[in-house]
Amino acid sequence: MSPATDPLASLKPGTNISCTISKVPLSQGARDTIARLMRLDPSNRRALQRAQRMRRQRMNVYNRGNRDWVSRERCAKVIRVATGENWTMRFNLDLARDLSGVASYLSIKNA
Repeated sequence: MSPATDPLASLKPGTNISCTISKVPLSQGARDTIARLMRLDPSNRRALQRAQRMRRQRMNVYNRGNRDWVSRERCAKVIRVATGENWTMRFNLDLARDLSGVASYLSIKNA
């Protein structure tokens, strides 16, 4: 991509950016990349940490063969990759390759 058409060229490290999913990708790798980027949103991060803490509190410990076994709940699905979902995160250069890989599915602007 040339610098004139690259939407990431104008972004400076340390600025907050707002991303919105304009089209859901068909490939699983691109969906996983978008979900990983969505986890960087502070509100999503707080929700995931709270869900993890609650799963730890509700952990079922039972005895089997005179040993303690643990059964844990499944992870909460806080993040959904769907058209129209948006999140805000801080941009840094480590994320530039991930964002450029899925930029055709996102609309990215300064927050």
